[in-house]
Amino acid sequence: MKLSYCVVNTNGRDDLIACLDAIEGTAPPGVASETLVLDNASDDGSAEAVRGRVKDGRGGDVRLIALERREGKAANDSRLLREARGEYALLLNEDAELTSGCAAALIEALDAEPRAAAAGAQLLNSDGSTAACAWRLPGWGAALASALFLHHRFVTQSGGDRTHEVGWVQSSAMLVRRSAAEQVGYLDPDFFVYSDETDFCARLREAGWAILHVPSARAVHHDQLASDSTGADRRLVEFSRNRDLYLRKHLGAAQAVLMRPLLTLPHLLRAAYAAVRPGRSSRRYLALASHAMSPNRGEGIREAAEAHNRALEPAPNVPRRLP
Repeated sequence: MKLSYCVVNTNGRDDLIACLDAIEGTAPPGVASETLVLDNASDDGSAEAVRGRVKDGRGGDVRLIALERREGKAANDSRLLREARGEYALLLNEDAELTSGCAAALIEALDAEPRAAAAGAQLLNSDGSTAACAWRLPGWGAALASALFLHHRFVTQSGGDRTHEVGWVQSSAMLVRRSAAEQVGYLDPDFFVYSDETDFCARLREAGWAILHVPSARAVHHDQLASDSTGADRRLVEFSRNRDLYLRKHLGAAQAVLMRPLLTLPHLLRAAYAAVRPGRSSRRYLALASHAMSPNRGEGIREAAEAHNRALEPAPNVPRRLP
């Protein structure tokens, strides 16, 4: 089998159905494929919707992995990579929709470059505009460029019109050579979400593989979490702690701590600018600065998942005290 579509879903039933419709509608002709859906203990009827789809005979070869307890994104993707049967696995978020020719272009890119382990699609926002989706690996150079507001020029690597090598690509629509993923031990589950694909790409590169960005492969990323204002603070905590985890893992604890002021500076500058501009708020920038300096403070998405799992556990059978 050539291709395994691997979709992770957490409470995104409508987006998931749209994702599966797009897979079915854009499948490259003549390419043997399967579709795996991992439902991450959703409580919105997502698993039932997939079962109904399979029962109705829609979408071809679809396998559902329905978890009873919620796990992190890295663990989800690793489970799918192990379960998949294809030479290549196309990792997808439930809120990603492939456009015509996307999967074919990604396959062509990896077929043409045997030393490449992964290829990322050019992501589009819901309005059709292009989104940044490939970057240089984090480090002192990237942090300095961001502090000087030069990140678009020296850090962002997506765009253009030709396939090219990059540091890392976003996993919302990323084709992975499964043999390479197995070689490096898949994704690290210590990254609950955010920086998981950054670490994965870094380890693939350390093992001698290349990472590609493929502009001709396009996928719409609706980014359902961006509209979830109630979880914004948790996402900020999770993003900051996992970026710090990446830096400690790849640069060492001392350098990760020393880099924090440099990572904090651009947020403080933006907060100061927003404070003197009518109609602008500096609150979010100050929150970003605070978490950049103290990345392990607060509760993130991991804690929300742990609370969800605890709620599923039966109450302890406490003996009643007799009068």
